[in-house]
Amino acid sequence: MSIRIIVADDHQLMREGLASMLAEEADLEVVGQAENGTQAIDLVTSTVPDIIVLDIAMPDLNGIDAARTIHSRLPGVKIIALSMHTEHRFVVDMMKAGAAGYLPKSCAFEELGHAIRSVHSGRTYLSPAITGPVLKDLLDRMSSDEETETFVLSPRERQVLQLVAEGKSSKEIAADLHVSMNTVIRHRQHIMDKLDIHTVAELTRYAIREGLSNLQ
Repeated sequence: MSIRIIVADDHQLMREGLASMLAEEADLEVVGQAENGTQAIDLVTSTVPDIIVLDIAMPDLNGIDAARTIHSRLPGVKIIALSMHTEHRFVVDMMKAGAAGYLPKSCAFEELGHAIRSVHSGRTYLSPAITGPVLKDLLDRMSSDEETETFVLSPRERQVLQLVAEGKSSKEIAADLHVSMNTVIRHRQHIMDKLDIHTVAELTRYAIREGLSNLQ
C-alpha cells in the first residue's frame, strides 16, 4: 500500500515540483497540495494522509502553528518539516509542535524519500545537515521546562501576530478569524505586552525572525 502524502509549501514551483517527483516513486502517493497553513489543516482533516511535508514560512498560518493543530487533531498523521530555516530554534519549535522529521530545503530528493519512509515506519528523522550542535540543543531544551519566547503567546495570539506582520488591519484580521475587531485589538495589546514590543514595525521584524511570517 502506498504512503499517502500532502505537500504544503507557498511557493508553487517548489510545491508542484516536489509533488511531481514524489508521485514518481512507486510506494508514494501525493493526495493533495496546500499553499498555506490553513489549507494544510483543512486538507489533512479531509483526506487524513499518512504524512504531510510542511514548510515553515507560509502565509495566513505558519507551518509551526499548523503542525501543532494537525498533531493535536490527528496525531496519527506524521509531520515532516522541509524548510530553509536550519537554526536550532526552528528545529526545536517544530519538533515541539509535533513534527517527526526535519530537513533543510537544500537536501537531496533521495534524502526526503528516505525521511518519509523512516517516519512512516515510526522513526524520527533529523537530517545530518542539522544534527550535531542543533541536536544537542534540541535534546537539552526538550528535556527541560524552558519554552521559546514565541510559545509564551497563545496559538490565537501567534496567528494574530503573523497576520499583523503580513500587513493586515485589525478589521481584516477580525474578518479572517471570524471574531470582533475589539477581540483582535485585545490580542494585539496582549502580544505587545508579553513581548515588550510596542510598534507594528517591531512586531513584523520579530515575526520574520521567529519564522512566523514568510515576508523577507
